[in-house]
This record gives sequence, structure tokens and C-alpha cells, in this order.
Amino acid sequence: MATALTLLLEGCASRPINEPITRADPESSYSVVRHVERRPDRDRSTLLVLAFSGGGTRAAAFSYGVLEELRRTPIVVEGRPRRMLDEVDIITSVSGGSFTALAYALYGERLFSEYESRFLKRDVQGALVARVLNPFDWPKLLSPGYGRSELAADYYDEILFEGATFGDLVGRPTPVAVPSATDLMTGDRFPFEEENFNLICSDLGKVRLARAAAASSAVPVVLSPVTFNNYGGHCGFEYPLWLRAVVANRNPDLDTGRALQRYEELVQLQDSATRPYLHLVDGGVADNVAMREIVEVLQTIDVTRGLEARPLLRDVRRIAVIVVNAASSPSVDWGRIESPPGIFDQLWQASSVPIDRYSYESISLLNDIVSRWALERRLAIAEARLAGKRELEEGLGGPLVELYAIDVSFRDIADPDERRYFENLPTSFVLSAEVVDRLRDVASRLLSASPAYRRLVQAVGGAAAQSPAIIPH
Repeated sequence: MATALTLLLEGCASRPINEPITRADPESSYSVVRHVERRPDRDRSTLLVLAFSGGGTRAAAFSYGVLEELRRTPIVVEGRPRRMLDEVDIITSVSGGSFTALAYALYGERLFSEYESRFLKRDVQGALVARVLNPFDWPKLLSPGYGRSELAADYYDEILFEGATFGDLVGRPTPVAVPSATDLMTGDRFPFEEENFNLICSDLGKVRLARAAAASSAVPVVLSPVTFNNYGGHCGFEYPLWLRAVVANRNPDLDTGRALQRYEELVQLQDSATRPYLHLVDGGVADNVAMREIVEVLQTIDVTRGLEARPLLRDVRRIAVIVVNAASSPSVDWGRIESPPGIFDQLWQASSVPIDRYSYESISLLNDIVSRWALERRLAIAEARLAGKRELEEGLGGPLVELYAIDVSFRDIADPDERRYFENLPTSFVLSAEVVDRLRDVASRLLSASPAYRRLVQAVGGAAAQSPAIIPH
């Protein structure tokens, strides 16, 4: 008995502690701007961003199918043969989509030979349940701060991430991955990016990818929050130039709300005496389509009436956002039955409906920005022609940037039976190999059929593609 107790006690574990820094160094770690700018053979005139939604393995497989289609799409940039996948600069993600984003950032081309067997077609959920029920893992789970998500992170390292950190991604030719979690206390999104970790005076480079994935997918109640130490206010953090410009030039005629809200979030995180800990849960709670970061950038351009506010955007004349939205819409017949749904159905609906509504609003807002910029561009061109100008000056009618918003989602499947099939897939971390393959296939077909995507391919140097039919299997 004594020996068994000793073994159990030796199995105790504590959560990893993110390391503090004494000085926020803008030239260190995994910077979005520097990583993108240093990618080899990058087309500086185009910024291509992917946004991977939440939804467990359903979202992971759906986003993987989009990567496969981008990989199959040939283009020619400045006389060099390329693929659309090579033009991807940034991948924002939440929950299930974060596994695909981080795995591609780490693996690159290896992803297409290993990801299916290592993650997509593995019973991740069953393995996690087995570990929680394993008595030899109980001492870890009973340790302060460790929790079920830390157990999950260790498992993700075993099967997928191999202990890699954000520092291991520096210098790789792959897109920069920005997974997000949700701050449980405030409901604010918490992206795993250099600026955010400089803000809390910690080193992003030493954070494990598995732990970021665990935080991004920590469904409340089902999985425990992932806790990080906040050392903010003690390392000389300076707010970025674009944010200082927005705060200094508050204009009631411009929509600065999101930028100012972000400023308030940063101010709160600087007060580590009041908030020494951050408890992070599933990123889908705050933003299930990983769109808020992108919308804030575009609204910042609006506010400043130019691209100087963001260094990465100075040479950009074309911004493309591909929103990979794996949101489900399970069929229910509650309106036909007099008795109300049970407590668990009510809880699920109460949490998922607001998230899905907010996701829809985010996509609508992006489309509104696209439409308004297109109108402003046409007006600016017309005015310049009337004035006899050959070249448009930046600032006429807004930034002279073409904006492509491409939405890849189940609701664009033409066949109603096939659409219902995908919309009723569960949000879990286990799907059959057949379902995974169907998700990959429909993602590819939906992307290639998108008129906005075909226009983008032509704009960056690809041939005009015929619109494939979205037909059932």
C-alpha cells in the first residue's frame, strides 16, 4: 500500500509556467509582421489570410480540405510557377481549426502525408476519455492547476506536435499561425501572437504549440481552462503605432469602436497586480470563425485612411480573406412538440446559437467592408479620370486596395440532402475516415466553385477556372 501511494504521489504534476521577460523586445519571438515579410519569394502586393473556424474534427478536416485545394491550384507570379497555397501569409484559427493551422505551420509539406493518420482519422476523443479514467493519471488531474486540458496538451504533443514551441516556427517558410482562445474572465479573445505575450511580459517563443491548441479548444465544462501567468506592466510594453494613432485621433464620423475596445482590453491586461492569472477556454466562445483580428485590421485601415498604420500592409494592393466556416446547424423539431427540450439541449442551444449568430455577423461585416471599398474605389477612379489624372493618389475615396472576401461554408452546398448531412455532423474529436474524406472533398469543391475565389486566382496569376458543380455524392 505504501509503495502504491508513493507511486501515485510521484505521478503528481503541475501546470507549465510561462516564462516572464524583463523587457518587451519587438524584434524577438514569433512576430506576425516579421515572419510574413521574411518568407521567401513572397508576393508583397497580395496579403492572403485564412480563417479556420471551430468545430472539433469537423472543422479540422474541413480546413484541411481547403489547404488541399489551394495546393492543387497553380498560378504564375512574376514568371515563376507557384501554387495558391504558397501565397498564404497568415492563418487565424480557433478550436478545431487551430490543429490544422498549427500543424501546417510546423510541418509544411509533411502535413499532406501525415496529418490524416496522426490526427484527423484518430479517435482523439476516445483516447482523452481513456486517460481521464485511467487511475495512473488521477494524481496529475488532482494536482493544482493541471486539469484535463493539460492532460490533453500532453496527448497532442505525443500524436502531433512533438513538443514543438512557437520559437520552433521562426524562420520556417510556412504561413504564420495565430490560434486564439477566450479569456474566461472578460470574454475577450486571446490570440497567441507576439504582441499579446509582450503585453503580459512573457515569452511566446517558449510556449508549446500543443498547449496553445489545448487552450484554443478547451470547451468550457468538458475541458478545464488553460492557465497562464500575467506579468504585465513590468517590461516596458508600448502600444503599437496603429493603435496609438486610432486612440489619438478619435473621430466620431468613423467606426473606431473595435480598435478602441481592443485598446481597453490591452490596458486591463497591463494590470497584473489585479489580474495575475489568465484562464483561457475555447476560442470559439469569443469568435467562432476567427474573424475578429481580420476585421479589426480592416477597420483600422478605414480609420487611418491609408495603409501606413500597419507595417505589413504598406505595399499591399490586394487583401484576400478565405473564411473556412465549419459551423453546424443540427436539425431540431422543438417547434412541433408541446413539451420543451431537456436541460442539456437547452444549455447547448443557449451557448451555440449566440456564437453562430455572432459568426454570421462577423462574415456580414467583412462583406460590407468589401462592398464599400469596391464602391469607393470605383468613385475614386471616376473622379481621377474626370480630373485627367493617370495615377490615383492614395487616399482618394479610401485606401486603393482590392478586398476579396471568400466564404467557404456548408450553406453553399446546392443539394439540400448533402447540406443537411454536413450541417448535422457532431462537434467532437472523433469522426470516421469516410466522414473525414467527405469533409475534405466538399471543402475543395466549395472553394473551387466560389466566384470570388476564381477572381482571386486570376488576379494573382492563375488561369480562369470553370465553376464546378456542387453535387451530392
